[in-house]
Amino acid sequence: MLCGMDEEQVYSRHADGSAGDADYGVIGASYAHYRQPDPYIAEFILKALGEAKTVLNVGAGAGSYEPVDRDVTAVEPSASMRSQRAAGLPAAIDATAERLPFADNSFDASMATFTVHQWSDLKAGLREMRRVSRGPVLILSCDPAELERSWLYEYAPEMIAVEARRYPATDVVKAALGGTTEVLTVPIPLHCIDGFSEAYYGRPECLLDPGARLANSAWSFTNQGIIERFVNKLTRDLNDGTWDSRYGKYRSQAFFEGSLRLIIARA
Repeated sequence: MLCGMDEEQVYSRHADGSAGDADYGVIGASYAHYRQPDPYIAEFILKALGEAKTVLNVGAGAGSYEPVDRDVTAVEPSASMRSQRAAGLPAAIDATAERLPFADNSFDASMATFTVHQWSDLKAGLREMRRVSRGPVLILSCDPAELERSWLYEYAPEMIAVEARRYPATDVVKAALGGTTEVLTVPIPLHCIDGFSEAYYGRPECLLDPGARLANSAWSFTNQGIIERFVNKLTRDLNDGTWDSRYGKYRSQAFFEGSLRLIIARA
């Protein structure tokens, strides 16, 4: 079934503590294996953090993109995701974006990567990030208006529709954060190791792996029949050369400018 998220819709927490629409106790067991922080993308985040020494990571998951040279405080409601954090990372606090347990201006900066589409109340969560941050607030997300640029739109339009309904519009995020905002298009490298959908723009075979699909929560809201159709069509088109005749240029294209955006808001 298709599942969209209204800005004001509130979700109850799942058994493992997941606070959004996706239950990471069910789909997140191998998340850290497929969703590694990509060094190229990480450079955009580090540059935007500037001289910030204390950083809050909201919806921190398994710890992707947390800078190791800063004092990081992580917030993550899902027990499954907290358990996958690497040994060298700080333990994450069990809390949600909408109710951050910190005083005003507690951190030099705050960040949230691939998480705002999960929040039950987007505007409340962004206001909380702004409240506790003295400096910049960084949001790494996807622009729903640009998702149809991927070849996936031909093969799984229903999944792309799920993504587009869940990701908040860039202008909505900017308005909620206030202050001076900058939006950067983040090109996706060919061998991106952070396995969101567009990361496989030049490696379509990867999306035949059920684990790779499951690490992108939109697939969990897609009807099983649609998924089977996707797998059958992609397998057939890879075997007979149809995919390569249409999209083969992506196999050697160093970067793909898709929907990935870094929103930087300064007070």
